[in-house]
Amino acid sequence: MNVGILYGSSQKNDGKMKAVAQGLSEGIQSQGHRVDLIDMNLESGKIVSFYDYLVIGTNNTTFFGGKIPEVVTTFLKGAGTLSGKRCMAFITSGGVRTMKTLHALMKAMEKEGMFLKKSEVIKKPDLARAIGERVQI
Repeated sequence: MNVGILYGSSQKNDGKMKAVAQGLSEGIQSQGHRVDLIDMNLESGKIVSFYDYLVIGTNNTTFFGGKIPEVVTTFLKGAGTLSGKRCMAFITSGGVRTMKTLHALMKAMEKEGMFLKKSEVIKKPDLARAIGERVQI
């Protein structure tokens, strides 16, 4: 299957976010799937509706959490037909209320009609790889 891992951060060139996305990619590829990494900060306007499964990740915009970067919602609105698309949400930890931020990301994805299968808070690339190896696509 074709899997797209979309990640966007409130900071340009977020090394932690990219490392976690790469870890997920390695884990999912070990299952035999084809994976593309897409930085939402750099590739705005890209159509991703041809992927069979999408993994979308971001981080907290503030220390107290609850908000996701605007680049994520903007990207999803212009990414093609996402209604009914199976997907996974993840955030990198940081700040106080990470679950509130994860909930905000899931709400943005559901607003586009996406079908959430899994959500995770991922702190390290090693954990991301382990999650990628056992995610049900």
